[in-house]
Amino acid sequence: MYGLWKPRVLGAWRVPMSGPVILAVNHSHMIDGPMLMGTAPRPVHFLIKKEAFVGPLDPFLRGIGQLKVDRTTADRTAISNALGVLADGGVLGIFPEGTRGEGDFASLRAGLSYFAVRSGAPIVPVAVLGSTERRGRLIRGLPPLRSRVDVVFGDPFEAGDGSGRRTRKALDEATVRIQERLTAHLESARRFTGR
Repeated sequence: MYGLWKPRVLGAWRVPMSGPVILAVNHSHMIDGPMLMGTAPRPVHFLIKKEAFVGPLDPFLRGIGQLKVDRTTADRTAISNALGVLADGGVLGIFPEGTRGEGDFASLRAGLSYFAVRSGAPIVPVAVLGSTERRGRLIRGLPPLRSRVDVVFGDPFEAGDGSGRRTRKALDEATVRIQERLTAHLESARRFTGR
């Protein structure tokens, strides 16, 4: 990432240096995940759609610890693998909206709250900004080479209410709390970076 663009990483010290952590990342461009993997202070294991695991990308993604997920079903293997990353004290990266969009955390899926409540891992919000501002001249689908992309880490927080409940209602309430925190972080990151 540093060879192709000019990432500006802000607040990486907020990511706990040990123990399980979930990085909740906004997602508006295909380079957001690789940008975070290349700039995060700890190795990140992302849940990535199974369609990306094709050809030479398959062994590469597996080799760097990425997790394949079938988004059309409740993929029990992917869920188990993700919980395993957290149980081993690793870092799980999640795009809470499930797919690329506006990158504004407007419509969260329940997966993030499930992993956070089930594992007890803190969530660190991450805003990747600048990846969609302009198109490159050489490769139209990517930001211009050597352009600045900001990666802003927020303060870790707990998703649960402290009761230990894992009911549908508890997960729905956690999703609301998470969305409020992620939206606030994104607004703060935009103000701070001027993006």
